[in-house]
Amino acid sequence: MHELSIALSIVEGVEEELVLRGNASATAVYLRLGPLSGVVRDALLFSYDIACEGTLLAGSKLVIEETRIILFCHKCGEERQAVSLQNLSCAVCDTPGADIRSGSELEVFLLELADATTSC
Repeated sequence: MHELSIALSIVEGVEEELVLRGNASATAVYLRLGPLSGVVRDALLFSYDIACEGTLLAGSKLVIEETRIILFCHKCGEERQAVSLQNLSCAVCDTPGADIRSGSELEVFLLELADATTSC
């Protein structure tokens, strides 16, 4: 399952950022995940929990925003959603498209940091 190695890479990269921020702790990591990334969402969520054990991210959650496959349709002259993962054609005119603009994302785009303030 390559999702575990992906989860470990995410944790490693986020930990580096947290160290730069004075060993801050994160409550959530937000990730964009496209259907063309080759990553299974549920396997990644499971692997993330394992990868976080004993790290600055222990107890944090992985929030996944799934993206759509968008391609440039030369017939319509616009970016359009693809029919499906199996049918990379324009959802409007059904023209096959090879100019894929999004759908392969696998990127951390936001960290939710724990509030470091304490009250007495």
